[in-house]
Amino acid sequence: MSVAYFDTSALLKRYVTEAGTEWVKSLLASLDAPVVLISRLAVVEAACAFARRAREGNLPAEALDSLLRLFEYDVAYRYHILELGPATIDAARDLALQHPLRAYDAVHLATAWLANQELVRTGKPPLTFVCADDRLVGIAGATGLLTDNPHDHAR
Repeated sequence: MSVAYFDTSALLKRYVTEAGTEWVKSLLASLDAPVVLISRLAVVEAACAFARRAREGNLPAEALDSLLRLFEYDVAYRYHILELGPATIDAARDLALQHPLRAYDAVHLATAWLANQELVRTGKPPLTFVCADDRLVGIAGATGLLTDNPHDHAR
């Protein structure tokens, strides 16, 4: 897999230990690690997820700061951020009318779908949509995207 779009459910596994974490960390640390694309939306969603874990006592408060710093470093230097423009919003709306999607899932799927279209249009291999939500993985597959789910690799 040379290019992968990570939705937030999969991306969080790099930072928080849960099912699929080992696979995500191994994939991203491998010599042939994919170029990782994420939506700008994932930056907000990840911060909310980290803060929620800290509020609920599942993440020590002192660990929150270092986790946020690591994530912000990766956002700045490791991931390729895809911005939310009118084309993404239009595609998300269209996908939501065709499939049972929640709003943010529609935005992630539309972002990946448009990026994939551009890759294929320019003669590059398609991306893989990496997501830890079985329902969203199924819908992504129905739209023609290659998919992978970290839970399928959990031990």
